[in-house]
Amino acid sequence: MSILHAAILGLIQGLTEFLPVSSSGHLVLFQRIFGIEQATQSFDIILHIATLIAVFICYWDDIWRLIKKPFQKTTYLLVAATIPTVIIALLFNDKLEAIFGNGNYIGFLFIFTAIVLFYADANDNGHKRIKNMSYVDALIIGTLQGVAICPAISRSGMTISGALGVGLKRNSAAKFSFLLSIPAILGAMVLTIKDIATGDVVISQAIGIAPMAVGFIVAAVTGFFAIKFMIAVVNKGKLKYFGIYVAALGVYLCLDQFLLHIIY
Repeated sequence: MSILHAAILGLIQGLTEFLPVSSSGHLVLFQRIFGIEQATQSFDIILHIATLIAVFICYWDDIWRLIKKPFQKTTYLLVAATIPTVIIALLFNDKLEAIFGNGNYIGFLFIFTAIVLFYADANDNGHKRIKNMSYVDALIIGTLQGVAICPAISRSGMTISGALGVGLKRNSAAKFSFLLSIPAILGAMVLTIKDIATGDVVISQAIGIAPMAVGFIVAAVTGFFAIKFMIAVVNKGKLKYFGIYVAALGVYLCLDQFLLHIIY
């Protein structure tokens, strides 16, 4: 992998992990364009660590409060929301990877993400804060996050939309979504490490230290600014613009797969 490819993939991961456009879908798409496909599982771990650091920097005050006082409702809500995600990932991750891992049909999934974003943008600003959430609310958001194990279905888009759907205020919806990304990103890292440890995935020896370092830095920096930008977007109710983007991308990929054959 070249340094340029690493920088581009780091940029894609940093931006799309938190913008509601699907990091997995974009990574699959660009890996296909670059011809590197699934030879970068170890590199994916590096990118996930970088985006995790971005979350910690942006929400350090909230995270530190949870560390100092772990036995509180916010912690329990995050655990409750993580449970359905874990169940869905354990039951369906391998099956969905077999179906969508090579990029087939992700155009349809991008269109699905667009529909969810249009729905979320139509919701009025809710009245609940995180402390007012019910555990049923958390389970609903976590289930929607579990659906996002499919590439091209946005994790942040699903969780923010779910949070808005159960009546959270826009700023609270964004905060809960990004705090919930911590166990989600850690879980994705664990699954990747498991695949490497069991031999299901072979670590590419052609990545190199320099491309890894560049990808890490780019993903961390862009992830930080993506979170800040996304908070402003959610507060202003502008998710529909991302919906337009992923809808257009999805339609193009469907046309390309069945008619144009430029990428596929």
